[in-house]
Amino acid sequence: MAKKSICLYFQVHQPARLRLYRFFDIGQDSHYYDDFANRTILRRIAQRCYLPMNALLLEEIRRHKGAFKVSFSITGTVLEQFERYAPEVIDSFRALAETGQVEFLCETYYHSLASLASQAEFVHQVEKHRAKITELFGVAPTVFRNTELIYSNAIGEEVSRLGFKAMLTEGARHILAWKSPNFVYSCETKPKLKLLLRNWNLSDDIAFRFSNKGWDQWPLTAEKFIGRMKENAASDEIVNLFMDYETFGEHQKASSGIFDFMHALPGQVITDGTFEFVTPSEAAKKHKAVAPLDVPDAISWADEERDVTAWLGNELQQEAFNKVYAMTEKLSIVNDPVLWSDFGHLQESDHFYYMCTKFFSDGEVHKYFNPYDTPYEAFINYMNVISDFQIRLDEQRAALDVKEEAIKETVAAPLTAKKAPAAVKKKAVKKK
Repeated sequence: MAKKSICLYFQVHQPARLRLYRFFDIGQDSHYYDDFANRTILRRIAQRCYLPMNALLLEEIRRHKGAFKVSFSITGTVLEQFERYAPEVIDSFRALAETGQVEFLCETYYHSLASLASQAEFVHQVEKHRAKITELFGVAPTVFRNTELIYSNAIGEEVSRLGFKAMLTEGARHILAWKSPNFVYSCETKPKLKLLLRNWNLSDDIAFRFSNKGWDQWPLTAEKFIGRMKENAASDEIVNLFMDYETFGEHQKASSGIFDFMHALPGQVITDGTFEFVTPSEAAKKHKAVAPLDVPDAISWADEERDVTAWLGNELQQEAFNKVYAMTEKLSIVNDPVLWSDFGHLQESDHFYYMCTKFFSDGEVHKYFNPYDTPYEAFINYMNVISDFQIRLDEQRAALDVKEEAIKETVAAPLTAKKAPAAVKKKAVKKK
């Protein structure tokens, strides 16, 4: 009997956090980022999560000699911060890549919502990210993971056109209905694109419930977790465990036993024999799509609704979103690399997440990741930055217009000079 599959995937991202940007800074200071916070937070998480967890995974991969495999997507934004503040983290990811047992996925370079706003910007960021991953790790990604697992039929079509063979998304209950997330599905309109669906229940056992002493499964051991997987996927084919990498050591502290759990899990899975580890591309090759998945409206892995309301659910978020993407056409005309870079960072989904006004359990999650006291402060700060960015863009556009007009006058001047003698000669003939 063929073994069932486990696809273990981690998302690595840290935003380019904005500094406190006041109204009086507009037009005066165009440095938008809180460099101290970005450096401090990244260094802290590198020490708590990235470096020890990468070392743990490398040890387990070598110990199990090809039987243990994992996958990552790493945003361009956090790669830039690694290069600036913690280059040793990139070295540790390279060491994982060299084992041949780790797959790196493609996503939007800036962890943006471009797939919901601009096809051209979405394609630009995907290609930029694909090139960066290929440069750093030596292999071009063939599987795609959109920001926050956002997916719809339309997004699937575009991802397929970009040449990807498979894509990760959420096993949302309102889309699946009675169906299980523990199978491979396909895009409704592009059936060659296979879909791997996150098992949110089992993934959240690790990502959210692991250290909750009030949970009836606490403490979660590797043996107990394998039992839960067997029960959840008794008649199924694959369990997709997708989570933030910062789960390990940052969200779930080392004192919770999370590293001990991950040390034990690969060996327990391999010894048990029910499951085998696969990368996303291997899962797409191993398993046939059992059915197309029709997703007319975008889904994600966020909040109870599993939709995009975490970023676009209120008027503040929608106004900010529309404002930033309204500048795309003018940016294309100006085509200034510095403006393009700032534009990319201003698209990061985190900025819109901070403006969320949800309450209850979802609200607590939003508050945990939010550097602002209120969503309204996040909105005001962001819009102040956007106002300054708009001024810079308009100034560049005006300067370009002046330059183009000067070029036209320079080209036209010699032509006018050449025509002048002919006109004089014509008048002289008339006088005769």
